[in-house]
Amino acid sequence: MESASATTAPNRLNRIFLGIGGNLGDRLGNLRRAVKLIGERIGRIEKVSSVYLSEPWGFKHAKYFTNIVAEVCTTFSADEVLTKAFEIEAKLKRTRSGHGYEGRTMDIDILFFNSEIINTERLMVPHPHICQRLFVLLPMQEIEPDFVHPQNGKTMKELTKICNDAGKIRRLGAKFSNISFC
Repeated sequence: MESASATTAPNRLNRIFLGIGGNLGDRLGNLRRAVKLIGERIGRIEKVSSVYLSEPWGFKHAKYFTNIVAEVCTTFSADEVLTKAFEIEAKLKRTRSGHGYEGRTMDIDILFFNSEIINTERLMVPHPHICQRLFVLLPMQEIEPDFVHPQNGKTMKELTKICNDAGKIRRLGAKFSNISFC
């Protein structure tokens, strides 16, 4: 079943939230490059959260992840954003083995696309694990605390309070938007 948002009409301005992170290579440099490429290839960057450092979720790895959430305005459809996100990941040397969760230089997830629910073969939005991941909820709450999850009706602030993610996470300080994207 494909929702209308997966093939949004051209020139419609869509408000999206992207989860961006990685745990291999130059993690902060990769975040900067990813945000710059997103701004060039996907849409206008509206807000970017602070950087959060979190232990891997769903697998064990020695290196912690750096994570941010970005709000972006785009005229692209959700499917087009997904394709462009994969291209940016590849440019930043992301490799996929196809064997579940693993370390990566870059991971870009579409967390929300407007307030729509999308369920296609390629894409599920809202991202199915948002409510279980503090490394997504904390930066989402930071930039848009009152954004309502379209499936459960709870705000990011409410979801953060009830999340039972026991993984270690900490904010690394200054807002990422204060870091040059060049």
